[in-house]
Amino acid sequence: MPDNQPSGAIARHLLLPAPAEMARIDAAASVHVPVATLMESAGRAVARAIRQHTRPCRVLVLCGPGNNGGDGYVAARRLAEHGWPVSVAMLAAPRPGGDAAAAAAAWRGPVVPFTAESAARFDLVVDAVFGAGLSRDVGADIAAVLGAAPRLVAIDMPTGVDGATGAVRGHAVAAELTVTFCRRKPGHLLLPGRTLCGRVIVADIGIPEAAVATVPIRTWHNEPGLWRPPACGVDSYKYSRGVVSICGGAEMPGAARLSAAGARAAGAGLVRLAVGESAGIYRMTAPAGLIVDSGPLAQLLEDSRRRTWVCGPGLSVAEVAATFPALVRAGRDVIADAGAFSMAAGAPQRLEGAAIITPHIGEFSRVFGRPGPDRLTAARNAAARTGAVTVLKGPDTIIASPDGRIAINDHATPMLGTAGSGDTLTGIIAALLAAGMPRWEAACAGVWLHGDAALHAGAWPVAEDFDRHVGAARVRAEALAQKVLG
Repeated sequence: MPDNQPSGAIARHLLLPAPAEMARIDAAASVHVPVATLMESAGRAVARAIRQHTRPCRVLVLCGPGNNGGDGYVAARRLAEHGWPVSVAMLAAPRPGGDAAAAAAAWRGPVVPFTAESAARFDLVVDAVFGAGLSRDVGADIAAVLGAAPRLVAIDMPTGVDGATGAVRGHAVAAELTVTFCRRKPGHLLLPGRTLCGRVIVADIGIPEAAVATVPIRTWHNEPGLWRPPACGVDSYKYSRGVVSICGGAEMPGAARLSAAGARAAGAGLVRLAVGESAGIYRMTAPAGLIVDSGPLAQLLEDSRRRTWVCGPGLSVAEVAATFPALVRAGRDVIADAGAFSMAAGAPQRLEGAAIITPHIGEFSRVFGRPGPDRLTAARNAAARTGAVTVLKGPDTIIASPDGRIAINDHATPMLGTAGSGDTLTGIIAALLAAGMPRWEAACAGVWLHGDAALHAGAWPVAEDFDRHVGAARVRAEALAQKVLG
């Protein structure tokens, strides 16, 4: 049986099956639970969610020809049984003899034309046209009907949103509520799908966990429980908590200082800036507890305790080219950011040997080319190409491991879009890596802590504010991981 557990952790609730994987889960479940029973449970869950979401009103259910439409017919019947005025509009009739056809046959209520005029006459429209497994672009004609709805609730996924990528295929209309089943799908977290879904409810419709376990899913929702922050025992001291070394440049010293602040706040036992002849600049502004080294890199690398290095923030291409290869040759765990991507523009092989790389979309594009709508595959390919855990930063940051594992992070705020924010993130990840977390887990944890710190940093924070909230974020992460992992 495939192991869907990251590093043995109990994180099955965080799995994000793609639509094709969900179809395999459904097939495995149907051995034990008939599809008609699952459809009945799904429609009942949708009706219950609508009743909890809004007051009784006139409802139109737009039904497609597949099982998503079948769920819609059941939801319509269940709402009507509770006294709601419900009508149905069919895009196309279900395939004769199938479970959706049986659900359609059980509907005895009004049927109206599938038109924008029909949708506009109701208070609430339920989108049961196409689900997460959309296989073609949605035309403007269907979008016009959905767009005429005063309020929209989607079943599984808003029509037009690709459940695997979150991209819009043709046209899509935003829902205020989406009811999905068993697990979220990647498209519920990835933009623009996340904003088009509105609030997402995951309903348990009776799919056995044994069926989920038959499919080797490699994508997770990034939350504590997928990982656990490193423990700090009573016998911990600065070297056991890890040493982070950060290469600093002459032109932009603030970047290295922000990385250092992030590393210190995230729990690194010792943070050192390796800045060579620029030491005087750094020593004038370095806080107490931050060591500034002026010695040559070769000499600094003689200290075997200095395993984790940050290379890139504030560095020119020439400075990265002079330091990154030496760090890799010395067998150090290198987190590459910023200037490292200018060095590797159009030449991803130059990043080989890095432990973790942290590009934003522009930097990623310079090195690997534009990722296109399927950013999960692009990040996974970049990780495989370089051998480095790849953190594709954004409002829906993707963390990809060379072994194929991926996590999607939605625990963040637009306030992270400020100069220096990425430098702080690099330092946070470095601290967790230095403390002994595996590379992918360290990157996942760092991204979540960074987002959590920003969420608690108050109104309109700047990068210098984030590190002050990282310690509390780590405490919150430890508590959440404890609830999941024990």
